[in-house]
Amino acid sequence: MNKKVRVLIVDDSASVRQTMKAILEEDGDIEVIGTAADPFAAARVIQSQVPDVITLDVEMPRMDGITFLRKLMSQCPLPVVMCSSLTEEGSETLMQALEAGAVDIILKPRIGVADHLNEARAAIRQVVKGAARARVQARKPGTVRMEPQARLTADAVLPPPSGRAMSRTTEMVACIGASTGGTEALREVLEALPANSPGIVVVQHMPERFTRAFASRLDSLCEVSVKEAEDGDTVMRGHVLIAPGGKHTMLERQGARYLVSVRDGPLVSRHRPSVDVLFRSAARCAGANAVGVIMTGMGDDGARGLLEMREGGARTFAQDEATSIVFGMPKEAIARGAADKVIALGSIAREILQATAR
Repeated sequence: MNKKVRVLIVDDSASVRQTMKAILEEDGDIEVIGTAADPFAAARVIQSQVPDVITLDVEMPRMDGITFLRKLMSQCPLPVVMCSSLTEEGSETLMQALEAGAVDIILKPRIGVADHLNEARAAIRQVVKGAARARVQARKPGTVRMEPQARLTADAVLPPPSGRAMSRTTEMVACIGASTGGTEALREVLEALPANSPGIVVVQHMPERFTRAFASRLDSLCEVSVKEAEDGDTVMRGHVLIAPGGKHTMLERQGARYLVSVRDGPLVSRHRPSVDVLFRSAARCAGANAVGVIMTGMGDDGARGLLEMREGGARTFAQDEATSIVFGMPKEAIARGAADKVIALGSIAREILQATAR
């Protein structure tokens, strides 16, 4: 019998604490060991029993969640999922939470909180269970009810690749997929790339409205230009496009030029944007002109698509277990034979450059 995921809920709202507790405990693999109205009460709970995951609000009395998160990660590192309305609005708050060590985010609107959390119940449980697998460091299965729609593959958005050989172009394109732990991992990869790197398209599982702030933050840190993808954007050398939250992003080809299509669609592998959708589009329109990289994250989104890219002639890489916060997505891709090579996080930028060199 698998050990239950032990969760501590920290939120100053009694209704949110009650709703979150009910949602999480519907899953037989999750146990809420306590709730706390502020970080001081949370610290008392942690002294008596250490949780596997903490869900943490940002705006609380006596001590804000970001300050508590930083103290926690320096003294007693634990997987933390931020659950707050502030992270929905403030890009600075979002980046502070991720940089301080939060492994994921749950949106909490300012009004209708209980209704929103109830609608998102299956996703919340998935995020919490994924966070429990995260390997965090100090900073210097039960049946789940009310699942969303049936689990779909990329077939719901794009037909499978035709298998026909793709003609070479003068440019290469790289596609990267990541989830839990990916925000900081992507920062490390993109910071290591020179300004003349090949065009890159990224799917990072992230809630709607967060991806623009994420792209803006990366743009301020990297030599390459980083922006949230918009429909019709050209994939250009020295530029990175981040798929917007809540939309699928696909690669398309016009002559020797690549561009992206951003559109609505059903959840694929329970995600939108989906890595499988991006990778399949690359397999269809880029073939051997593409490089695929799958990085840290829970689940198997991207595993099928990476295999399709490899079968289409692309060079494909999976992040290794030692450097993955959650070795879920890369593990599934490796198991399917989708990766040409398994590499450490610190080697990904170099491998992309070598694979796209002419």
